[in-house]
Amino acid sequence: MKITSAEFVVSNQWVEMCPQTNLPEYAFIGRSNVGKSSLINMLTNFSKLAMTSSTPGKTLLINHFLVNKEWYLVDLPGYGYAQRGKKMMEKLREMIESYVLRRQQMTCLFVLVDSRLEPQKIDLQFIEWLGENGVPFAIIFTKADKQSNLRTKENVNRYLDVLKEQWEELPPHFISSSEKKIGREEILDYIESINRSLQ
Repeated sequence: MKITSAEFVVSNQWVEMCPQTNLPEYAFIGRSNVGKSSLINMLTNFSKLAMTSSTPGKTLLINHFLVNKEWYLVDLPGYGYAQRGKKMMEKLREMIESYVLRRQQMTCLFVLVDSRLEPQKIDLQFIEWLGENGVPFAIIFTKADKQSNLRTKENVNRYLDVLKEQWEELPPHFISSSEKKIGREEILDYIESINRSLQ
């Protein structure tokens, strides 16, 4: 898929305020500091589309970006940033859940996982929750350039082995690096294939 345009449309707190269109939406979510904004900028080829920050947890709203005037890329708040305080964490949880479970246009949720880390309980619980609620999702392993290819492969396989303990069929998964543009074509081709199947 060639990206010819990507534009910010709206930020909001509630699913009811999302754009009133029938276009498919591909949402991106992950733990704070997993490299979500960098990945979004890399996929769209617009370096400042999503705001990147060295401070975790900057995304506090549901952000819609219209890509190629054909589909929406949705940047969701990260989960698990404990320094936000209980009240804020609860608000973000409600925001995420209402979008993921009630937004009919949500076609696929990309769950971002740091490829350098051991399987994290918070990610596994979130993925389990998606399965329980029948949410279509794929996993993107980020920051693959921060270690050797062998180490990335070992970590990803370990992660998939843990998932196999609960899943009969593994979700689609991709390995990415925002800096080296690894995984860009594969992820965009996957989105394009789903778009084609919807037409």
